[in-house]
Amino acid sequence: MTGFTFVHAADLHLDSPLLGLAGKSADYAARVEAASREAFDKLVALAIDERCRFMLLAGDIFDGDLRNFQTGLYFMEGMRRLDEAGISVFMVLGNHDAGNRFADKLSLSGNVHVFPKARAATHLLDDVGVAIHGRSFPRPDVSEDLAREYPAATQALFNIGVLHTACAGSEGHHARYAPCTREQLANHGYDYWALGHVHAHAVLGEHPHIVYPGNLQGRHPREAGAKGAVLVKVDEGRVISLEHRALDVVRWASIMVDISGLNDQPELLDLVRHHIVQEAERADGRPIALRLSVTGSTPLHSRLTLERAAFREDVETLLATIPHDVWLEKLTLETRHPVQPGAVDPTVAGKLEQEVTRLSQDSGIARALEARLAEIRTKLPASAHADAFIEQMRAEIPERAAALARSLVSEAGHAPDQA
Repeated sequence: MTGFTFVHAADLHLDSPLLGLAGKSADYAARVEAASREAFDKLVALAIDERCRFMLLAGDIFDGDLRNFQTGLYFMEGMRRLDEAGISVFMVLGNHDAGNRFADKLSLSGNVHVFPKARAATHLLDDVGVAIHGRSFPRPDVSEDLAREYPAATQALFNIGVLHTACAGSEGHHARYAPCTREQLANHGYDYWALGHVHAHAVLGEHPHIVYPGNLQGRHPREAGAKGAVLVKVDEGRVISLEHRALDVVRWASIMVDISGLNDQPELLDLVRHHIVQEAERADGRPIALRLSVTGSTPLHSRLTLERAAFREDVETLLATIPHDVWLEKLTLETRHPVQPGAVDPTVAGKLEQEVTRLSQDSGIARALEARLAEIRTKLPASAHADAFIEQMRAEIPERAAALARSLVSEAGHAPDQA
């Protein structure tokens, strides 16, 4: 069994828009419109530069219904470049691909092998001693355990399972499609499980390796941080190296700045600047869509709350002074008035703010919100956009309602006495 290298990617969602940008900044949206394609190009280049023997694509190549056939042609061209470099591609169709009218009509180059929908199949690479097993989604909403029917491991070969799945404990906010468990995969006898569907990079186990590479390009604030693919090196039948390579073109970032104790606006902005510069440096030159949250107990609370728009302008002015491409996607204020330990603000405003906090954490309100979101979800088409929209509403509605209430409370508590 000879040594070899392969790259494992998933959830390309080609031509998926970066949600939330167009409605807030048309200019920034235009600059990053082609982000998913550029990340895909970087994936192809990585495979070629690293002399990979093959590439694994674990589903959701496209983003729901492929409305623009040029997207399919772009993917075909990438596969052709891999073919010229002698790199094979083994891919399964995920839930978004299964609902795609054009995915089955693409004329892919001979190096691309799409696993069937009816049952799991196996491809052998005799030159490197590898058996690759996989099955595509037969429909978008697969609820059965597909992994259970994957073939037994082929003896004396390095066995890989390619699977689009919500593995128990790792699914997060993703739909529970093709569910399985870590223990089940570990006991199946394969050496590597190439998973897809969950958009966060995670190594669920080693020997055998059970890996989510995450998606190639973050598309909204919940997909913050580095995104890319996994480069795997194998020798003597064992994984000797597993490296996550960042391939994203634009990066979503969430920063929380605690300003507790600060009572000087310039000092506050200096601290915000420090955190933003650190995050920008971690992005290695990529443009950043930033979600900034300012928290803590500070005498500046009332001023920040009442002059929220002015504070955002201050932050945007600050961004123009740093040598990095950072766009402020959202600014959240979660500051509070300083209160002595054990003391309760006796004012009417203090009591109202306590009630706002209690209501924002009330389980009854949370249940009512979920019921309303479920009703809205039934009226939306099945797509990554709809899923992300619901998640964004779930995260933002309670926060926005509480922030508005606290702003009104602050104004009431600090308005001049009219008596």
